[in-house]
Amino acid sequence: MKRNNSRIKAMMVLYHYDLMNEKTDINYFNKIINEDEEVLSDEEFFDELVEGVIEHLEEINRIINLNIKNWTLDRMSVVDRALIRIGVYEMLYTDTPKNIIINEIINLTHEYSDLGDKNAARFNNRLLDEIRKNIDGE
Repeated sequence: MKRNNSRIKAMMVLYHYDLMNEKTDINYFNKIINEDEEVLSDEEFFDELVEGVIEHLEEINRIINLNIKNWTLDRMSVVDRALIRIGVYEMLYTDTPKNIIINEIINLTHEYSDLGDKNAARFNNRLLDEIRKNIDGE
């Protein structure tokens, strides 16, 4: 559960980062997110996700753009963009199995992005699976 909460907190910080056009102090958002002491998370993993996505944002966006079909990154919802970026970062830079990463991101999509029609979850699942295939050379 701690890693899942880390992903949720990272999604929130990256959401704000995206809305502020990348011109904000991440430490400010980290402080706001971390004020809720009841949320148990893996702080190292949370820091790695936020800092890693931001550090590799250009590469992550390039990979997403290469794999997205009939859509563009800027047309995605800010929540979905944050979730997909986290998923791509994890696939590239962590040892977590890719099928677990995709499953976790889709579960978060259901919780934070879907409007009851599951379209966002299907879209994100297809996109992440396509990215996984390309990373794995399938």
